[in-house]
Amino acid sequence: MAHLDTLMAMIPDEKLRSEIQGQVSRLTAKASFGLVFEEHRPESVLLPGFEVTRGGKVVFKDGATPGVWTVLRLVDGLATIVRPGDKAQRSTAKVEDLVVIREFGDPIYPGLQSVGSVARGGDKPFHCVINAENFHAAEMLLYPYERKVDAIYLDPPYNTGAKDWKYNNDYVDGEDAYRHSKWLAFMERRLKLAKRLLNPSNSVLIVTIDEKEYLRLGLLLEQVFPEATIQMITSVIKPSGSTRSSEFSRVDEYVFFVMLGAAGPASTGSDMLRADDAAVAAPNITWHGMRRRGSNDWTRATRPNGFYPVFLSVEDNSFHSLGEPLKLEEDRHAVVPPAGTYAAWPLDPQGREGRWQISPARFMKQLAEGTLVVSSADRATETCSVSYLKSGDVKKIADGDVVVTGRGPDGRVLVEAGGRGLKRPKSVWAMDSHDASTYGTALLSKFIPDRKFPYPKSLYAVEDALRFFILHKKNAVVLDFFSGSGTTAHAVMRLNKQDGGRRRSILVTNNEVSVAEEKSLRLAGHEPGDGAWEALGIFEHVTLPRLMSAIAGRTPDGEPVKGDYKFVDEFPMSDGFEENMEFFKLTYEDNQLVRLGRKFHAIAPILWMRAGAEGERIDQLSEDGWALPKNGYYGVLTDVDQWEAFVDAVNGRDDIRCVFIVSDSQAEFEAINAQIDQGIDSVRLYSDYLQSFEINTRQG
Repeated sequence: MAHLDTLMAMIPDEKLRSEIQGQVSRLTAKASFGLVFEEHRPESVLLPGFEVTRGGKVVFKDGATPGVWTVLRLVDGLATIVRPGDKAQRSTAKVEDLVVIREFGDPIYPGLQSVGSVARGGDKPFHCVINAENFHAAEMLLYPYERKVDAIYLDPPYNTGAKDWKYNNDYVDGEDAYRHSKWLAFMERRLKLAKRLLNPSNSVLIVTIDEKEYLRLGLLLEQVFPEATIQMITSVIKPSGSTRSSEFSRVDEYVFFVMLGAAGPASTGSDMLRADDAAVAAPNITWHGMRRRGSNDWTRATRPNGFYPVFLSVEDNSFHSLGEPLKLEEDRHAVVPPAGTYAAWPLDPQGREGRWQISPARFMKQLAEGTLVVSSADRATETCSVSYLKSGDVKKIADGDVVVTGRGPDGRVLVEAGGRGLKRPKSVWAMDSHDASTYGTALLSKFIPDRKFPYPKSLYAVEDALRFFILHKKNAVVLDFFSGSGTTAHAVMRLNKQDGGRRRSILVTNNEVSVAEEKSLRLAGHEPGDGAWEALGIFEHVTLPRLMSAIAGRTPDGEPVKGDYKFVDEFPMSDGFEENMEFFKLTYEDNQLVRLGRKFHAIAPILWMRAGAEGERIDQLSEDGWALPKNGYYGVLTDVDQWEAFVDAVNGRDDIRCVFIVSDSQAEFEAINAQIDQGIDSVRLYSDYLQSFEINTRQG
């Protein structure tokens, strides 16, 4: 362009020079610089099970008659349908042959429906897993998490040409001449949402890819995140190699790190280039459960001196004192706790008597040092969780390999890596732990035997990638909206166990079936939405059972998970994790019902997520006009006439993070908000609650 300007300046005829400059200016104003690709028609999502209504958009289930149709009228199970904008194209179809569709630009009112949960983490926040089309789920997540996410990990479709993803409900294969531009349009919409979700002052986007699209992805990332520091590393994920016809055997893939604000990789004990560094990949400390598990000598009988009571306060479950070890013949029920306390014992989930791993004297010493904490007490089951540092980690503190920076709310030491032995990670990773065959596919089969998922990531590869950016963020929010089998949540739980963190993950995956499964299901007369179809989808068949098994330490059949975790933190997989997780389905609420009713239950989980996804959730509204749960961290005011009582209750608490005020008047909302303590996130909701969450009306 600069050379063109120079040439135009050499034209002696001023009028001609001016006219040419004008034409060039008009052309350059229209030209796109950077990555250029077709936008393609807007994406759409099928809503099987959604009622076909007059005025709604539909498509034929079997795809035999292409295109989108609008329902003109419904009579006796028959629908008269027309092409949008062209009523001359008219047809008739059985309602049962149609499925409702939403296109980009059609208003959508999302909700969340809980479909299961597991709670082993006491008062920890909940990880959330959502079954949904990921663009709409990411749009919905803007409400609770815009500019609040610390890390986004994405493993998108690699666009190999082998029908590994869909665009507008059709598989994209190698014969599609537009597959690259379709992929770019698909990714750009989602990356723009990722940018809005990430904390601009300090966060990271991590995207994995292979040789098919890494060049285009790199350009796209530069275009969407011009302000970021972007670096691509090479990761060896299959040392045995993947054969490419007439090409080099492929052993690696690529990982893009998009670093926003102050974000940058932390130094650890490994430079990631030498696999023999794996044992010291994170110079951190590991918190272990003090109840003996996962071996043949876990019972009380194997070491009677390890069976003693932990006395806890009846009022608040806080630690009071220890009792003496019981002899083998002594009945624990004969022990009389001190006044105002109850006894907690090392019992397994079935109530069988086990043993603690350390003596009472060491228990008290480490409790005073902050290298042992008591949590998750349950008076009904006579149990509590005790986490402690083993002698090797206590020695790390004494030797200065890790430095104590303070105490956490529960009294445990907070540490950061010491200066000795730390290394800056290199841009080529050759870690044995990143082998996707051994620590992806084979590891996944331990949690869900006889269930398959194509190309799962190595658990330890995801763990390492995240560690570099959330090692010192123990309350980090981690998002993955291409979550597949759920490896990202699994990795976050491992990181939490290593340092006592309370990080929480939000995962989004769909419930698609494979190409082969879709073909066989249709031949058997099934269609999306059928029980047989949905049972084989990714969310129901893989993600949910895998994460349930990881937390519980039991397979879907109830058997202990076989094997041990390796590398940074080694312990039996059957131990599970002290974590909480809830599973949701994204619902598409009918706009007619939005106008007729408030549908608060549909948005209740979204409000709870905005307040931290922990504590009690307000699922039903109180007739008193407001709700502020004793064990929750947020409140909802639905009757503005009761604002004074609500505000007094909110201001009387020091743990309230967020309040939602229902009012169609901005002035009314601001008047009430002015009376609420500073620092509390105050949000206005419309009286028709779902109107507050209308999405899909913007193009990303």
